[in-house]
Amino acid sequence: MGGLLHCSFTPFNPHHTTCDPTNQTSPESKGERLIMAMVLDAFAGDLLKQAAEEELGMMLGVSGYIDKMGVKLGDLKNLLADAERRRITDDSVQQWVTELKRAMYEATDILDLCRLKAMERGSSPPDSGCCNPLLFCLRNPRFSHEIGGRIKKLNQTLDSIKERSSAFSFLNLTSYEEWTRVRPSAARRKTEPVLERSGVVGEKIEDDTRTLVEKLTNKNDIDDIMVVAVVGVGGIGKTTLAKKVFNDEAIQHGFNTKIWLSVTKEFSEGELLKTAIITAKGKLPDGGVQDKSLLVPALAVAIRDKKFFLVLDDMWGDNEWNNLLKDPLSYGAPGSRVLVTTRHGTVARGLKAVHPYHHVDKLGPEDAWSLLTKQILTTEKSEPTIDMLKDIGLQIIEKCDGLPLAIKVMGGLPCQKEESHHAWGKLLNDAIWSVSQMPEELSNAIYLSYEDLSPCLKQCFLHFSLKPKKVLFEDSEFVGMWILEGFVHGDSDRLEELGIEYHKELVLRNLIEPDTSYPGQKFCSMHDVVRSFAQYVSRNESLVLNNGESTSHTFSMQRYLRLSIETKGVESDTFELRSLQEQKSLRSIILIGNFKIQPGDSMIIFSSLRTLHMESIDCVALLESLHQLKHLRYLAVRMCNGINSLPQDIHKMKLLQHLSFDGCRNLVSLPNSIVKLQELRYLALGGTCVISMPRGFHALKNLRTIYGFPAQMDGDWCSLEELGPLSHLRCIRLVGLQNVSANSFARKARLGEKVYLSFLGLECSYRFDDDVLKKESISEKDQRVIKEVFDGLCPPPCIQDITIQGYYGCQLPRWMRDTSTTLLESLKILQLRDLACCTQLPHGLCQLPCL
Repeated sequence: MGGLLHCSFTPFNPHHTTCDPTNQTSPESKGERLIMAMVLDAFAGDLLKQAAEEELGMMLGVSGYIDKMGVKLGDLKNLLADAERRRITDDSVQQWVTELKRAMYEATDILDLCRLKAMERGSSPPDSGCCNPLLFCLRNPRFSHEIGGRIKKLNQTLDSIKERSSAFSFLNLTSYEEWTRVRPSAARRKTEPVLERSGVVGEKIEDDTRTLVEKLTNKNDIDDIMVVAVVGVGGIGKTTLAKKVFNDEAIQHGFNTKIWLSVTKEFSEGELLKTAIITAKGKLPDGGVQDKSLLVPALAVAIRDKKFFLVLDDMWGDNEWNNLLKDPLSYGAPGSRVLVTTRHGTVARGLKAVHPYHHVDKLGPEDAWSLLTKQILTTEKSEPTIDMLKDIGLQIIEKCDGLPLAIKVMGGLPCQKEESHHAWGKLLNDAIWSVSQMPEELSNAIYLSYEDLSPCLKQCFLHFSLKPKKVLFEDSEFVGMWILEGFVHGDSDRLEELGIEYHKELVLRNLIEPDTSYPGQKFCSMHDVVRSFAQYVSRNESLVLNNGESTSHTFSMQRYLRLSIETKGVESDTFELRSLQEQKSLRSIILIGNFKIQPGDSMIIFSSLRTLHMESIDCVALLESLHQLKHLRYLAVRMCNGINSLPQDIHKMKLLQHLSFDGCRNLVSLPNSIVKLQELRYLALGGTCVISMPRGFHALKNLRTIYGFPAQMDGDWCSLEELGPLSHLRCIRLVGLQNVSANSFARKARLGEKVYLSFLGLECSYRFDDDVLKKESISEKDQRVIKEVFDGLCPPPCIQDITIQGYYGCQLPRWMRDTSTTLLESLKILQLRDLACCTQLPHGLCQLPCL
C-alpha cells in the first residue's frame, strides 16, 4: 500500500545459523522479512553480498545478479523518504513508488518459492548447517535456473526504476533509518445513533439541538409526514447533531418508533429496508429477505399506524426516499417526522424538506479549542500545560477551517508531540497546509496527520480503507491482514500485540472510529472524508467498489495490488468472478455479496495472492483449487452455507497462517491434514457445526488464536488435552463444554499455564426450550459436574477479557468467586450470558482493579 515498507532484522550469517527443531518462531520471521528488508533496509546489500560470496552462489552462476540487486536496492532505498512525501500530489512520483513496490513484492515472491522448496525437502537441508532458504534452495540446479532468471529480470526492472528516479531529483536522505523508526504507541462510517461524547462541544450544538427538537415535536405543525433537513459540508458535524436530536428525551418519548438508517453513497436497498423493518419491530418476509417486492409491503405493515421518527443519515440523492421509502412510510400515523442529513441542498429539495433547511455552521474559536483539548486530554497530557499553548493552538485550529472532523484528527497529532511551543509550531508551519494539488474535498489536516505516521502505520491506515462500510470486521482480522501483508514488524512472538497497538494508535489519532455498540475498540469504522483521503493516496494500488459501481473501464485501465468489492443488496447485479481475470497482480482480495461463479472458475490466476476474504458467497467450487495459491497466508470464508467440509489437501497451503470459517453453519468437520499447517497462528470456527478436532492438533505450536474449539470426549480422551502444549495462545473460545465429563479432563487444557492468554470464552450448549435454557430441566448432578469442569478451566492472572455463555452451574467457577486472590487482577471485560441456574454474582467482582 502507500507508505514506506520497512523491516528490521538481524543479518544472516552462514557461519552462525543452525537449524533448531525446537525453535517455535515462524520461519517467515527469519525468511520473508529478510527479503522485504532487502528493498528498504540498510542491511540489504550486506545480505545479498553474503549470499553472493557463498560457494553455492558461485556454482549456480547467479551471484552477480544477487550482488547487483543488493546494490541497486540499497541506492533506491535512500530516495524513498523524499518520494513518499511527494507522491500524494505528484502522479508521476506516485507511479514511480508503485513500480518500486511491485519490484519489492517480486523479491518476496522469490523468497516464498525458496521457502516452499525447502519445506518440500524436509525441515533440515541435507549436508548443511545453513537454514537460509534462498541459499539452500539454490542448490537445486533446475530450481536455481528458474530463480536466477527471475532475479535477472528483476535487476533489469530495478535499472529502469533507478534511471527514472533521476528525472525527479529526489533528495538522498541518508537519515532514512531514523526517519522510519516506529514511534512508541499511545495507549466505520456506517453510523449508529449512539453518541460519542468526546466529539460534542459548545453551546452552539445545544442550541441547534433544541431548535430541531422543537421543530420536530411542535404539535401545531402539519400532521402529514414532515421532512426536516440538516445540510453541511463533509466533516462539519451533521451526524453528531442528528445523534443529539435522536437521543433527546422529547424525541424518545414523543414517538412510538425511532429508526436510524445510515444511507451513505453506496446504500443497499435490501439492507435499508430490512433494517427499517427490524427496528420498527416488524416481521421479515419468509424466504424473500432479499426481494424488494416483499420487503416494501413488509415495511408498510411494520409501520402502519405508528407515529415514527426516522433519521436518514448521509444521503447523497433523493431516489432512496422517493422510490423506496416514501410509499411504505406513508402508512405511519399522523405527526411522524423524518430528519435527513446531507451535503447537498438539492437532496433536501428532492425530499421536499421544510424551509428553511438547517445549515450546520463551522465551529467558533472557543468551541474548536474545547474540541481539540478534549482529544488531547484523553491522554496523560496535563490541562495547565495544554492551556499554555492555547495561542498557537488557536492558529492551528484556524487552518482547520472550523471543521470538527479536521480538528479531531489534528487532536491526535499533539498527543504524539512534546508539550512545547516549538513542537506545536512545527505543526503550524508545516508546508502541507499550503499544498493545493489535492482534490478540493480532501483535508490538509488529514494529510498532515498521515505524514506524521510511521511507515508501518501509514500502510495499516491505507489498508483499513479497503473495509466495506457496512461490514463488521474485528480488529484481529485486520491485524491478521496487516501482519501477513508484511506491514507489522518486530519479534515474531509479539506480532499480534504489535498489530493491536497499531490499531489502537489509529483510534487515538482519530483516523478510525470505534463502534461504541461493542466493548473495547474491537470494531471500528472510517469517516467518509478520511476514507476518501486514504483511497486517493492508494489509488494506483487499491480499488474499492460497492453496489452498482462498474468495473469494466477501471479494470481495463489499471492493474491493482489490492481489491475490495461489495455487492450486497437486492438491486445489485450479480458480479462475475471472471471479470477479475486480468488483475493477475492482486495480493489482497475482499469479496462480499453476490458473485456469479461459473464452472471452471478458479482463483489460480491470482498467483501472488497473500490474503483472501470471501463473505456471503457461494464459493464451494473455489475451495478445491485454493491449495495452488502458493503464497496464500490469510484465508477467511464467512457465512458460506454451502460448505460442509474442507479439502483434504488443505495442508498444501504451507504458508497459511490465518484460517477463518466463521458463520459457515453447515461445516461439520475438519480434515486430519489441518494439523500439518505448521505456520498457522489463527483459526476461527465460530458459528459452524464442527464438533470434533483431529487428534494431533497440539502440533500447531505457532497457534495464537482459536475461536470455536469444540470440547469432545472419546473414551478416556478429551479434545481439551490438545490445547495443553499450545503455550503461545492469546485468545481461546471453547464451545460444547457440556460434553466434558470431569474436572480432570478440563485441567488437561492447562489454561492457567498460558502466560500470554488475554481472552477466554467458555460456552455450553444444553437442552433448550424455545431457545431459552430452563433451570427446571437441569439435574443437580449436571449442575455440579459442569461447575467442576469450569473449576478446571482457571485462566492465568494475565487474563483481560472473559465471556461465559450457557453455563448452568448453580454457582460460578471457584476462580471467579475467590476474588480476594490476584487471579483476575488484570480483568477488564466480563460478559455473562444465559446463566440458567446461577442467581448471584460474587461480591468481590466490584473490587477488581481493572474491571
